[in-house]
Amino acid sequence: MIREDEVYKIGIITRTHGVKGEVSLSFTDDVWDRVEADYLVLRVDGLLVPFFMEEYRFRSDTVALVKFQDCDTADDAKELCGLEVYFPYALTPEREEEDYTWRYFTGFRVMDSKAGELGEVERVDDSTANVLFEVGGRLIPAAEDFIERIDHQGRTIYMRLPEGLLDL
Repeated sequence: MIREDEVYKIGIITRTHGVKGEVSLSFTDDVWDRVEADYLVLRVDGLLVPFFMEEYRFRSDTVALVKFQDCDTADDAKELCGLEVYFPYALTPEREEEDYTWRYFTGFRVMDSKAGELGEVERVDDSTANVLFEVGGRLIPAAEDFIERIDHQGRTIYMRLPEGLLDL
């Protein structure tokens, strides 16, 4: 049985693709491609279940089309729509701090030293030099000066935001 503390969320199955059992996976981390993993973990009726991949291909930098074993029809694929997708920590490669992109932090909880928990990073705007985290409808500067530490295992960013920033 796969435990909650053994995996971290990397995406969600959004819809079917075609008639041969493919699904569209919207992801925040393409770790399965970097380590050539054989399976992903899906949350089915509250249980974490491994699903073995036959093949996948990228549609964009945040969407992949995935074909799972024993998922051969559009009806099979439809059953997977809306399921959360996870990846095992045990298969995650060790990375140097400089290897991370800002988008890697999507889904991380953000904690401020004074305000406490602010929510999850829903989206990262890295279209300008000033990278922003969207957290609970707010835009928060992702400046390294504001980040105290990052707990990768717990998927939490600890920040010390300037006084008054959250009041804007």
